Amino acid sequence: MRTKDGRRRDRRGWLLAIVFCLVLGGSLGATAMLKDPAPRRIPPGETPGSTAGETPAATDREFAEGPAVGGARSALPDTGFKFIDTGFENASPLWYEPAEDGAILVHLIYDHERSSKNRAAGHIHFRLHAKAGSRQTLEFKNLDNVWNGQPGSVARELKALVVSADGREWRSVPTQALPENRIRLSIEMPGPQLFIARVEPYRISDLDSLLTRIRRSRQVKITTIGETVEGRLLEIVRIGNPRAPFQVFVRARAHPWESGGNWVVEGLVDRLLAGDAESKRYLRRYCVHILPMANKDGVALGRTRFNLRGRDLNRNWDQPADSELAPENAALERWLEGMIRAGHKPDLALELHNDGNGMLHISRPPVPRLAEHLRRMETFEALLRKRTWFTEGSTKESFRNSGTLGDGWLERFDVDALVHEFNCNWIAGLQTAPLARHWKEYGANLALVLEEYFR
Repeated sequence: MRTKDGRRRDRRGWLLAIVFCLVLGGSLGATAMLKDPAPRRIPPGETPGSTAGETPAATDREFAEGPAVGGARSALPDTGFKFIDTGFENASPLWYEPAEDGAILVHLIYDHERSSKNRAAGHIHFRLHAKAGSRQTLEFKNLDNVWNGQPGSVARELKALVVSADGREWRSVPTQALPENRIRLSIEMPGPQLFIARVEPYRISDLDSLLTRIRRSRQVKITTIGETVEGRLLEIVRIGNPRAPFQVFVRARAHPWESGGNWVVEGLVDRLLAGDAESKRYLRRYCVHILPMANKDGVALGRTRFNLRGRDLNRNWDQPADSELAPENAALERWLEGMIRAGHKPDLALELHNDGNGMLHISRPPVPRLAEHLRRMETFEALLRKRTWFTEGSTKESFRNSGTLGDGWLERFDVDALVHEFNCNWIAGLQTAPLARHWKEYGANLALVLEEYFR
């Protein structure tokens, strides 16, 4: 660079001056450090940052209670509560805080539908840590779901939860409804920890255990048909001979919180593989193809309804599946189209779900043979009432739920299909709250229902 008179400005002098100043400053700082006295040993009762004779900044007792913030302690009221643990498979995304009355406010996290106002929360699964014998009160918030653009709180359906001290043996406990779409659970701690869930959990690890147990059976073939958004494998489990006279398709867990369908599937699989005369007779009549866990990503991460790209896997079946946004449905659609090309179109498709009512959702799209379809669904419902504890009934004559698997497979592929909801709070036919063993029993009896349906 040149000055106004055309001479070149020499930068080297400036650089040397800057370096000299930096070196000099560092040397002076080091000299000052050497002149400092050795650190003084802090005598008992004195804390860092105070001098002898001063009041300590915080005593041991104060650390135990928590530091003062704005004149108030940060510790929780002395109720015995310690922690809510969500650091395990299928646990709920949530945050919590104490209420003034000693309750713990549990804020569930919504998952959202893509390009929509719709949102959903309702999956509950966590581990409560508290003093054994203490009574804990939990208040659940963020239950104001939105569906079809309209508010639809799930609070009215949360009439019971299930609890377990060891994560294996579960029991149902009632909840208390509160104003403003809130619910409360009051529970005595049987030990230092307690698992709490909306439905008895069924995780990917539980499915893996089932597949490992049945994989070597001659009646079983497990085929990978695709992957989820995060790359988890999607399996079709075939039970029986693909050349049997009738083909049945069953799908569970399109919505991650609804684990009841997985227990039904496990009960059905175990009954079909029992090896007795009845199970052999069933498999001579029909072959079952099962997609046991459609939304594996959601199950792993403790989501409620949508896949990781914001798609409801029990919607949009009225059009070809989007392989980018719903790879789980795209994989299933490719499998179905392959079955149809091979001459093995399913004669019946069951989509298993949980809700707070429990009914057969029989949709009525404008198809040519709708009356015949409805007569077959009446037969199926009658057999469920006869052979299982099912009593809840089916949807009204005006019912149509466009885009569901039950509606879309009938309209697009001419497959007799329906959505089977299971009440997560109460089994009217047994007069008891549902647990895994009840749904497994239902699945076992479903094997006989299917055999009689195809007679």
